[in-house]
Amino acid sequence: MAEMGPFQYFICGGFGGICTVVVGHPLDTIKVRLQTMPVPKPGEKPLYSGTLDCFKTTIRNEGVRGLYKGMGAPLVGVAPIFAISFMGYGLGKQMFGPGAGKQYSYLDYFVAGAFSGIFTTVVMAPGERIKCLLQIQQGSAGPKLYNGPVDCAKKLYKEGGIRSIYRGSGATLLRGRLTKLNIIVLICHMHTVEISSPL
Repeated sequence: MAEMGPFQYFICGGFGGICTVVVGHPLDTIKVRLQTMPVPKPGEKPLYSGTLDCFKTTIRNEGVRGLYKGMGAPLVGVAPIFAISFMGYGLGKQMFGPGAGKQYSYLDYFVAGAFSGIFTTVVMAPGERIKCLLQIQQGSAGPKLYNGPVDCAKKLYKEGGIRSIYRGSGATLLRGRLTKLNIIVLICHMHTVEISSPL
């Protein structure tokens, strides 16, 4: 099988990113709502009794669309993130790999995966911040601060400029892009390609 170039990695990563958001966003919405629900007062029932209750309550109050609330920001952000991540990985393999015709080691994959994580944070951090702010804004709990991802981005920018939109970027980089996520995903991907390729 011929070695893929950075552009092919970019296209494949972008499509994979879109699929990831469509499948995973409902679970992410439930996770954020459970994490941010108000602490009940003594004798009061919690807003949600668990994951299944949160799922049912969201669908009952907001319909299936409620599970996809705030999806615009990650959809716009995640497809480029995956595309840039895989492209960065392809560049990393070219820059730090053993050279044409030689076998890559897991250390080569590790370094290429870590290198790709640096690129993704620039795209990912604003989308992640906007997504979380929209998710915690629940259907009937309190006043609505944001009317979608664009409105949220505008208000954040007005509040504190570009720094407000990128707040938390350092933690985002350390959380997974430079460490576990890119490295593990890309090493597993390459291992799967290796074992599935014909000899």
